[in-house]
Amino acid sequence: MFDVFIGIGSNLGDREKNIKKALEYLEENHHIKIEKISSIIETEPWGYTPQPKYLNGVIKIKTDLSPLDLLKFLQEVEERLGRERKIKYGPRTIDLDILLYDDKIINSAQLKIPHPRMWEREFVLKPLLEIEPEIEKKLKEFEEKIKG
Repeated sequence: MFDVFIGIGSNLGDREKNIKKALEYLEENHHIKIEKISSIIETEPWGYTPQPKYLNGVIKIKTDLSPLDLLKFLQEVEERLGRERKIKYGPRTIDLDILLYDDKIINSAQLKIPHPRMWEREFVLKPLLEIEPEIEKKLKEFEEKIKG
C-alpha cells in the first residue's frame, strides 16, 4: 500500500455536499483507505478568477492502485459528480488532484507527481501540513529534485 495525498476542492453547487460525496466514493473503492482528512477551508479562486470561492482540503489515503489507475478513478469520481472541463482553472463541482504518491516522481503527458503547482498554492500546503506536519522536509527534497 502506498501513501498518497490528494487535494480536494469544489466551488459549484453545494460545495460541502460535493466534497462529502467524493469522499464517500473514495471510501467505496476497496483499493483505497482514507487515513486523514484536513480541515476544509474557503479560498479565493486561482488562475481564472471570475468564479465563486472554493472549499479546499487535503486527504491522505493508502492505496494499492498504480498512479495512473488512481488518476483514472479520481477522474471517474469527478465525472460522476458532474465536473465539466470547459475552462482551464475554471469553476468545478469537484476537483481531485494527486499531490504526492509515496516517493514517486512522474513527469508524463498524463500525470505529473508531485503536483507541479502545489508549492504555489497555500490552499494545498496549509491543509497538507495540517495533516502531515513532518512532510515539510520531504517537500523540500522533492522541490530540489524537480528543479534539478
